[in-house]
Amino acid sequence: MTEVELVATALATGAATDRTGTSRGVVHDLHTALREAVRRRLAGDGDGVRGAYGVRVLDAYKTDPDVWRTRLLQVLAAGMEMDEEILGTARAVLRADRRAGHITVGLASSDAG
Repeated sequence: MTEVELVATALATGAATDRTGTSRGVVHDLHTALREAVRRRLAGDGDGVRGAYGVRVLDAYKTDPDVWRTRLLQVLAAGMEMDEEILGTARAVLRADRRAGHITVGLASSDAG
């Protein structure tokens, strides 16, 4: 799994609405931290148009990951450097989700979006 796929998968996992029990808080909190770190990185891109587009794609991905996955992967891969904060938080989301007994969906890519 590439760094970009790791982050996209963690974003989709955290956005899932079927969280229940005490683990929901941990996954939700980690997901929020990840989204904010990615948002800051996209917004600080230096190219206002590309940064604004990236933030819009990130927001759309939260509402429909299946449709927006390809575009999010493109935005994340287009020169956005993945730092340790983003990668560490993405790994933490997936670990917390696994501990909660949820199954993370595979990385089948979608051509839609």
